[in-house]
Amino acid sequence: MKVILTEKVPALGSVGELVNVSPGYGRNYLIPNRKAVIADEGNKKQAEHHKRALAKKVEEEKGAALELKKAVDGVVLTMVKKVGGNGNLFGTVTSSEVSKALIELGHDVEKRVISFATPIKTLGEFDVHAKLFSEVTADFKVKVEIDPKQAEELKKKQEAAERAAAKKKEAAAKAAEAGEDAPEGDSDESSADAEAETTEE
Repeated sequence: MKVILTEKVPALGSVGELVNVSPGYGRNYLIPNRKAVIADEGNKKQAEHHKRALAKKVEEEKGAALELKKAVDGVVLTMVKKVGGNGNLFGTVTSSEVSKALIELGHDVEKRVISFATPIKTLGEFDVHAKLFSEVTADFKVKVEIDPKQAEELKKKQEAAERAAAKKKEAAAKAAEAGEDAPEGDSDESSADAEAETTEE
C-alpha cells in the first residue's frame, strides 16, 4: 500500500515522502501511530490535503537536511581494511560501515540514503553520495587504506622473498662459475696427456 509519511521514519523515509509499505505495517503501525496517512488513488484529494498541511514540516526537514549536507559535503572518511593476495578487499565496504563512520563524526546519516558511484572492493579513494532529502544530496569520499599490521607483515614477506631470491641468484652464479672451471681443468688434463704421448714417441 502507498502512504505519505507525516514524520521521518528511520529506514523508510522523510516527512512528505510517498512510500510503498506492506498493508500490515501500514495499518498496524504507521497509521495508528500517526506516522503516515493512506495515499491510495481513492484518497488522492485527501493525500493532497495532507501534503499541503505537511508543507511547513517538510520545509523544516529540508532545512535540517541542507545543514547536514554542509557538514558532510567534502568529508573524507578513512577506512582501514585487510586485502587479499590479488589486492582486493575481503568483501566490499558497505553503506552500514559508512553510516557508522559518519555517525562517529557526529553526522546522523542513515545507511539507506548512502550510495556508491562504484562498489568499493579495492584500496583507494572513492566517491560516495547520501540523499538526505528530496533534491538534497551530500557528496563525500571514502579512502580505503591497508591494515598497518598486514602492511608490515607483507613488507616482511617481501623482504624475505627478496633475500631468498638474492641468495638463489648468488648460488646460481657460483654454480655457473664452478661449471666453467671444470671444462678448463679438462682441457689442461688433455694437454698434459698429449704431451705425455709426444714424449713417449
